[in-house]
Amino acid sequence: MTIPQPPESPQNPPAWNGAPAADPAAAYGQPAPNYSAPPVSPPGRVLSIIGLVLAFVAAPIGLILSIVAAVKLGKAGAPKGLAIAGIIVGAVITLLWIIGIILFVSVFAGIIGTCAELGPGVWTVDGVTYTCS
Repeated sequence: MTIPQPPESPQNPPAWNGAPAADPAAAYGQPAPNYSAPPVSPPGRVLSIIGLVLAFVAAPIGLILSIVAAVKLGKAGAPKGLAIAGIIVGAVITLLWIIGIILFVSVFAGIIGTCAELGPGVWTVDGVTYTCS
């Protein structure tokens, strides 16, 4: 008596020979997903944004960071509009700070010089009252 063998059918899995399939998704009849790397921003892009923000808060630091960002973006061939804006804003605000400090120091130097000439006490000179101690 012979035992009949089942016929080969598409439902039977194919024999595995130990080698992995070249495309696992193709083995199931689906196309392979096309994964690509996320877009990379040019070097200095984030630095230019930080430089522009810091140009309003801490102008000299923002100015320096914007200059560094402009150099990096220039080498990468990327647009450097934000870096240039950071340079302009940082330079203008830094100059305003320098002018303000010079005015502040000169006003107090004048007051201290006037008090040194007049001596201690309360003095009125040309309608301005000085209290020197």
